[in-house]
Amino acid sequence: MRILLVEDDATLADGIAKALRAEHFAVDVAANGEDGAHLGDTGSYDAAVLDLGLPIKSGITVLEEWRAAGRALPVLILTARDGWSEKVAGFRAGADDYLTKPFRVEELVMRLRALVRRATGNAAARIQCGPVSFDAQTGQVELDGLPLRLTALEWRVLTTLMLRKGVVVDRLDLLDHVYEGDADPDSNSLEVIVGRLRKKIGAERIETVRGRGYRVVEG
Repeated sequence: MRILLVEDDATLADGIAKALRAEHFAVDVAANGEDGAHLGDTGSYDAAVLDLGLPIKSGITVLEEWRAAGRALPVLILTARDGWSEKVAGFRAGADDYLTKPFRVEELVMRLRALVRRATGNAAARIQCGPVSFDAQTGQVELDGLPLRLTALEWRVLTTLMLRKGVVVDRLDLLDHVYEGDADPDSNSLEVIVGRLRKKIGAERIETVRGRGYRVVEG
């Protein structure tokens, strides 16, 4: 899962980014509304955390522009403002969820996971693909009921495929959801990650669709 964080408080942004990365999220950070709007327009993200009180361009303006352009990116508004009118403005602009500062990072993580799960059409928190299960609320991946040890990149690839189970995920789309914006992955890095996953969960669980991408096998 790849998250766009638009927050002008550098200390807060750094803390949130570290916490999300510790949960295996890939995170791109923008410190103002203009840069955040650009990243949201050009990058592939599973969700965005958007502060309202941003320099250059407000969070409300950024969100309104995204929605006017037809971008369905799930957005969680993050703000120090606790007035009801601010919350209403955020939701009217197209926000999907809302957190008021101060907040617990654990709650932010759970809300983001829920947003991503719903955006990919998964009503239930637990997603099952044969012996492999993914709890989209806790982030836990299991094989035959036992926790599966995965690197951050392996976790991102496998959970992205499982959230879209039965669907072929384009190779470039998968890379976009695995690596952060400043990363420069080797051309064969995705194949290496998929190869390691196949050794851990079974080669038959991840299908290569030639010329298109990968698909996790449901049965």
